[in-house]
Amino acid sequence: MAEIDAAFIQPVEHRPKLTFTDSGEIPVVDLSAVENGAVDLLVTGIGKACEEWGIFQAINHGVPLDLVRRMETAMKEFFDQTSDEKRKVKRDETNAMGYHDSEHTKNVRDWKEVLDIAVEDPIVISASPDPQDQELRKYYNKWPEYPPDFRKIWKEYAGEMEKLAYKLLELVSLSLGLAGDRLNEFFEGQTSFIRLNHYPPCPSPELALGVGWHKDAEALTILFQDGVGGLEVMRKNGEWVGVKPIPNAFVINIGDIIQVWSNDKYESVEHRVVANSEKERFSIPYLFAPAHHVNVKPLEELTDELKNPPKFKDYNWGKFMATRNKSDFKKQAVENIQIHHFRVS
Repeated sequence: MAEIDAAFIQPVEHRPKLTFTDSGEIPVVDLSAVENGAVDLLVTGIGKACEEWGIFQAINHGVPLDLVRRMETAMKEFFDQTSDEKRKVKRDETNAMGYHDSEHTKNVRDWKEVLDIAVEDPIVISASPDPQDQELRKYYNKWPEYPPDFRKIWKEYAGEMEKLAYKLLELVSLSLGLAGDRLNEFFEGQTSFIRLNHYPPCPSPELALGVGWHKDAEALTILFQDGVGGLEVMRKNGEWVGVKPIPNAFVINIGDIIQVWSNDKYESVEHRVVANSEKERFSIPYLFAPAHHVNVKPLEELTDELKNPPKFKDYNWGKFMATRNKSDFKKQAVENIQIHHFRVS
């Protein structure tokens, strides 16, 4: 067994089993039903997937497949560069956008490198977690010089992701019994971003994780994953099961914000990425997030003071993000902020 830096080693209870468990049950949703007039059936299916799993795979989504291939190629060309070249666009503690190769999840370093690029440039967030501090900070994208057509391809891909995100948001909203456009207003001035992930082969996959166990803080995640596999989700019985790649599909998972908006009707799915000793893996999540000024709380239409009272206190998304960003560069003495910190006791 090759030795790896202690920073990557997971606590014993979180180390992965290297045998793949394929549930075979993760729902697959055909989005062509929108054009085929079967929206009611589609909405019912999405609601069931969100309630029972918090994740599903979307096929016939309308995103041009040649564009996905071009984005995948551009991503690989970027990560194939030397470390010095990639670090020309490295993020820092004043700007969370850019390249990073030492991210921590649950205070353990992930076996990966990433490139984060915001959908709106600049992205505007709170300058600090302090509730009394009204100062805002702008994060500007750091664009790689190579490959030369990276920026053009990325912008085209981001446009398609945004269209798909709003389509999915409408379907999720309808599945909750709300108007289709009920949630759209929260995304004016959105803080969404696209992350390019590269997971190199790991000499000790029984000790490390590509990404440690976590839930996504945003509203929705739209994930492209290559054919290597490694994404796992936790079932409600505590079992980790693999999300087998389906060619040309996107993996959609519910994030913390929708869990709060729905007052726990839909639960954000816990997931992780298992490392691979032989193959590198690539993925591209689009993390759909509201504007910094949005106060996240259970929606009035989905709560009732007697029968279904709010299960979460309000929290400001910008302040939440600012707190999270503090943990990107070093281990923290306490658990990073989570929605359970806002749960009504």
